[in-house]
Amino acid sequence: MTFSNPQTSIFIPDGTPLESAFKRISHLGVGAHQDDLEIMAFHGILECFRKPDLWFGAVTCTSGGGSPRSGPYAGYSDEDMAKLRRSEQEKAASIGEYGILIQLNHTSAVVKDPRNPALTDDLDRILSLCRPSVVYAHNPADKHETHVSTVMALLAALRRLPAGNRPGRVYGCEVWRSLDWLADEDKIPLDVGGRDHLAAGLVGVYDSQIAGGKRYDLATLGRRRANASYFQSHGTDESEQLWFAMDLTPLVADPTRDIAGFVLDHIDKFRTDVAAKIKAHLRTR
Repeated sequence: MTFSNPQTSIFIPDGTPLESAFKRISHLGVGAHQDDLEIMAFHGILECFRKPDLWFGAVTCTSGGGSPRSGPYAGYSDEDMAKLRRSEQEKAASIGEYGILIQLNHTSAVVKDPRNPALTDDLDRILSLCRPSVVYAHNPADKHETHVSTVMALLAALRRLPAGNRPGRVYGCEVWRSLDWLADEDKIPLDVGGRDHLAAGLVGVYDSQIAGGKRYDLATLGRRRANASYFQSHGTDESEQLWFAMDLTPLVADPTRDIAGFVLDHIDKFRTDVAAKIKAHLRTR
């Protein structure tokens, strides 16, 4: 199959033929960078792990060449770093037993350019070959520009699908900004506890990031546990680990719905809640 970038790579850990590998995908994760999916979409990986009828498909959109680096990787060129990160992503796919891994290897500049259709067209091709029931994406309130550009391209591709072919659930997951601020009734709490060794193995393969100066392994586990403990203030923990998501399904079900307005409605709800609590407890002299 043809993608806009000739450097696109496809890796199928169990060697299943390409067409069959695409068709079996039930859960699809689309991340901007290598390791994004292992952090934000672990729920999907866990849902599919060693389930014969469920398969996780992974799409990584950028090459990873612009990653920060220090320590043993301080002297790596962008090309060296991109090659290493692609290799690490394939190791994660093997550990997690993904159904398929597609690395589109775009530069961040291509992904962040709203006038460049390459990423949306590539995602359109992927979605034409698989029909996942659940999609894991970045959320539009993320503070990382490349993450926001990636989810916008994905939403554009999902909106192109015939109504009957659209996934039943689309989760916009937290990464570079917690979704703790969402109203509790609007949070999608994804239970990610129960297989710490698998979670550690998936994030741990990214030595280029961990030894290179970013302790994503500790930070990810810490957020998962913090989300579970701080989710409910007046009850005991129902889950050991949670990852929060924003429900983006309405934006796919109704392609005319304004994305910015959808997110700002959530922000306004948070603002109103904070203001109401402060006003209710103001002390007068």
